[in-house]
Amino acid sequence: MSWPMAEAIGYKPITTFWDDFSVAERFGKESILETAEKCFKEWKSDYKYLTELIMVINHKSWYWDSHNNNELMELYSHLYYKYDDKAIKALNNNKTALNYYFKTLD
Repeated sequence: MSWPMAEAIGYKPITTFWDDFSVAERFGKESILETAEKCFKEWKSDYKYLTELIMVINHKSWYWDSHNNNELMELYSHLYYKYDDKAIKALNNNKTALNYYFKTLD
């Protein structure tokens, strides 16, 4: 599987998050929600992985919007706002991590 938007912006992925969510999509909304929560819990202390997780969720929203799938676009959009907020709170005490987060997602 490929991550089209990462390729378009020249970003080199360091995780399998794009593929993980692509697999989850085959099993439905609940699987996507479980994947998001599992990934966040497992990687919230690794700021680079956490940053990529939020980037993937955001790109999935845009991907499904461009493929006219409003249900998945809205789900990923909801997840983006939820986990973006959680990520910022998790990184709040680490200036280096927070700078990386904002610079990478900008």
